[in-house]
Amino acid sequence: MVKSVGEGDHAVVCLHGWFGSADGWGYLPEVVDRSRFTYVFPEMRGYGERRDETGEYTMREYATDALAVADWLGLDRFSVVGHSMGGKAAASLLAQAGDRVRALVGISPVPPAPVPLDEDGRDLFFGAPEHDRNRRAIIDLTTGGRSSGAWLDDMVAFSRSASTEAATAGAVRSWVGDDYLAEVGRPETPIACIVGETDPAMSADAMRQSWMQIYPNVTLVELASCGHYPMHEAPVRLATQVEAFLSDK
Repeated sequence: MVKSVGEGDHAVVCLHGWFGSADGWGYLPEVVDRSRFTYVFPEMRGYGERRDETGEYTMREYATDALAVADWLGLDRFSVVGHSMGGKAAASLLAQAGDRVRALVGISPVPPAPVPLDEDGRDLFFGAPEHDRNRRAIIDLTTGGRSSGAWLDDMVAFSRSASTEAATAGAVRSWVGDDYLAEVGRPETPIACIVGETDPAMSADAMRQSWMQIYPNVTLVELASCGHYPMHEAPVRLATQVEAFLSDK
């Protein structure tokens, strides 16, 4: 069973982030335009309803599995939304099936290139699959240190319950280390990068140094007073921006 919302003609395949799942999109599914769009939320292996499934846990595998979901649903053409590591998976999906993708929206998206991390950063991120304190620190950091402790604790608890340690460990190796630049090319597909003003990791400047250098047709949108998780922090503004971009695609 694949979670979906809406019955519109424009299908949108949504790839969740590292600490997410098909059910990890916050309030966003409640505020999208169901009459114009149909949103589909696949799971990565080792996440959500696929927790018992094993695999390579790479962004390329994630993209291939999402394409299989689109095939199963009979979606010949669709847009893709990817949050955080889901952005890197979306880039791989575009590389694999560019003729089927109407548009791509990255929400705080990891680029298709390797992500540079210093020693402290590697310790923080690569320790997160095992240690909840690392997960909490990452979520706090990427939302600008502005979020309540209760919300941070809930996000950590959700991430722990929504995925296996093996899946999160494999995923971080992939989204940090894998290099897909040789396969993404220079497609003219319309791309939007939507980032939060208070996210120091996947910031507007980071998009200018990555996505906007790699792809020729990128629109950059920065959400004020928002961090790495706009589906939780500002879902109405996020939905408005996503659907404004997709509306003529």
